[in-house]
Amino acid sequence: MPVPAPVAAAPAPCGVPAFDPLRVRGGGHRLRRALLRRRRSMAAGLAVTAAALAASGAGGPGVAAGAEERAEAAARAAAGGASGAGAQPDAEKVELVVAPVRIADVETARLLRHGDRVDVIAAASHSPSGAESDARVVAKGVMVESIPRALENAAEGGALVLLTVERDVAAELAGASTNSRLAVTLC
Repeated sequence: MPVPAPVAAAPAPCGVPAFDPLRVRGGGHRLRRALLRRRRSMAAGLAVTAAALAASGAGGPGVAAGAEERAEAAARAAAGGASGAGAQPDAEKVELVVAPVRIADVETARLLRHGDRVDVIAAASHSPSGAESDARVVAKGVMVESIPRALENAAEGGALVLLTVERDVAAELAGASTNSRLAVTLC
């Protein structure tokens, strides 16, 4: 019978040499770069959104004549800030107020709800000479704040509607209501 070959003995265990902990350098730099890329992409996304809203004509509360140009200028300023070109200019501060407006048609007021967007149109009453002038848009895309509940007794004088508008638009609405009948159209 053949004799089995001797098995080699395992080497003696040796200890792990002592060494300092391994420190990886440059990780913070990569993290900062990643955050900077994220901020740039967020700024670019916001600029594209602002430009799309300006192009679609979806304005904010109290949009009046000329507000489209201001929205486009704000979108251009945001796009310039996203590319890192200097500091962003101060945004135009708009003060919003709640303006009471009496519209001629009570039934139209019953259709309105808080948050609806409306255009306010002024149509001059018939003059004593019998001439009638054209209607004009006084405010575009303004938000309905509320409708007081006293609509039952409002048939004669029209219905009161509270609108959130810019301060200068509120002055135009007050002026137009003195010599014109006001109407609203839903946006």
